[in-house]
Amino acid sequence: MTESTLHKPADGSRNGAHHLCVLVHGLWGNGSHLNYLATSLREKHSEDELILLVCKRNASSFTYDGIEVGAERVTKEIEETIEELKRDGYKIDRFSIVGYSLGGLVARYTVGLLDSKGYFDYITPVNFTTFASPHLGVRTPLRGYQNQVWNVLGARTLSASGRQLFTVDNFRNTGRPLLSVLADPESIFIHALAKFENRALYTNIVNDRTAVYYTTGISKKDPYVDLEKLELNYLPGYQDVILDPDHPYRLAQPKQLPTFAERVTGTSRTILKRTPVVAGLVIFIPIAVVAFLINSGIQTLRSQKRILLHEQDNAEGGYERYRISWMVQDMRAGIEDAFEATNAAQQQEYLPEGSEELADGEATSPMAVDGETKLEKDPSAALRRQSTASVSPPDFPTLALTPAQFTMIKALDDVGFKKFRVHIHNSTHSHAALIVRSNRKAFDEGKIVVKHWLDQAFSI
Repeated sequence: MTESTLHKPADGSRNGAHHLCVLVHGLWGNGSHLNYLATSLREKHSEDELILLVCKRNASSFTYDGIEVGAERVTKEIEETIEELKRDGYKIDRFSIVGYSLGGLVARYTVGLLDSKGYFDYITPVNFTTFASPHLGVRTPLRGYQNQVWNVLGARTLSASGRQLFTVDNFRNTGRPLLSVLADPESIFIHALAKFENRALYTNIVNDRTAVYYTTGISKKDPYVDLEKLELNYLPGYQDVILDPDHPYRLAQPKQLPTFAERVTGTSRTILKRTPVVAGLVIFIPIAVVAFLINSGIQTLRSQKRILLHEQDNAEGGYERYRISWMVQDMRAGIEDAFEATNAAQQQEYLPEGSEELADGEATSPMAVDGETKLEKDPSAALRRQSTASVSPPDFPTLALTPAQFTMIKALDDVGFKKFRVHIHNSTHSHAALIVRSNRKAFDEGKIVVKHWLDQAFSI
């Protein structure tokens, strides 16, 4: 494979490996972001046990083109890999896929495509794992006019992927956003997801500037907004990083209120500490935002052209001309930081007291059947989904999510994920630290996360 990173022995005829594991990177990403995951998998499972495919055809600015376009590229990559392995004497009969960030959504779409093409009739789906993937999109939970600022502007800065992540798209004229279709209980995507033997997700409880807890953890409440109110329970053997999935926390005892003098002293220290940061942001943010918006406009136009070529079945050889120049490539890290800084500055809001029933949805829910939107007429099906949904913490308010997001939570909880909550202490960029996206000392806690995944959530 010239465009993918495929790890296999040179001589397939003498190799017993029949399990293919696919790794899918996230927005703005590339295969190198998954180096630590790939290396750890290979150290745990030899080439005689596992074949690794690190996807590359949807890298960098190509991730602007939409979840379904990215998934079609990844699906083609997987199909070609299976055919190549077959020619080399391999018989693939077990399959796993791992998605990081946006890659988790691409992976959910990909498994639906593979299942619809009959691959899971003779290949067993084994492990489906996401790391910090925004399963409910990236809308900031806001009510009223305030959502017209970030949720509307942000949706228009990342081309098709942005509209889908902010759930403002109309997927193939269904009248519904792609993420709603992706979580429809009657869709090929949910049916394929349900076939996997192991479904797990890893979610950061703090400091994820790209995708916050409620969406990566598939939750309508966020108990971790103020950690001082909690006493966290950690899993033995994984330091203070992995929370106990069954009992992640207990409410802390109320602390004695500080005196007036202590509050004044604390406030003064906080102001002094923040002054250099604020000054830097005043200078940096306008420059970064202007660069971000200019680049977003350029990338949106190029993305639209790539999507058009993709729809015309011109994926082979039609994309090289739209690659961004070296100058814009060098700016990507700063642009990503600007997007994350703006996203992290948003403050989530909650449903008014007494309106929590809005989060429970209706007995009838929209269904996508043969490309049309229909209503589910069986109330018992909705009751079955509600009975198997995860119980939300009773002591915290319900986030002001959209009705579509509450419906997604129900559907995904029905399928069932093992949810592993992660507390990264040493880095303020836990989105990258979670998978050790680069070789930094501050990301070392991510190595504990990957070890837990290989020990507890990945079967060969």
